[in-house]
Amino acid sequence: MELMTVGGGCFWCIEAVFDQVKGVEKVVSGYTGGTAPGRPTYREVCSGLTGHAEVVQVSFDPEVISYEDLVVIFMTSHDPTTLNRQGADVGTQYRSVIYYHNEAQKEISETIVKEMSPYYTNPIVTEISPLQTFYEAEEDHQDYYANNQTAGYCTAVITPKLARLRKMHSDKLK
Repeated sequence: MELMTVGGGCFWCIEAVFDQVKGVEKVVSGYTGGTAPGRPTYREVCSGLTGHAEVVQVSFDPEVISYEDLVVIFMTSHDPTTLNRQGADVGTQYRSVIYYHNEAQKEISETIVKEMSPYYTNPIVTEISPLQTFYEAEEDHQDYYANNQTAGYCTAVITPKLARLRKMHSDKLK
């Protein structure tokens, strides 16, 4: 298994997307990229004061799905052109970011972002940074969509993302 760590707005949305992808064994919502000492809480991260981003850490089988394909799915599952926001979620904790685990992931991420740039009207603002300490989010944030599909946020925001995922990447889904 290999790991990928990305943030593109609320981690509930990104987790729900990667849960649908073939070769993905596990998706864990969490936090990284901040400067505040110690393990952050959801409330602290949402305050925007810790510097952490809401992210997911994806465990995947590279024999089934490549890192490249996962980056493309990530880049098309959120708006990589909005700085520190996704829809109504605003703040640095919602930034578009790829946290690479090694130099190969860094190079692949940079290449894909560059190749995808012409497809967007506005410049891509996705940050590409080395992974710092990853903190797993509280239990009630794990498998959020799977456990709350009828909740308002899920039906209004996540379900349409999954419909777009099925349309754009049907060949890569479970």
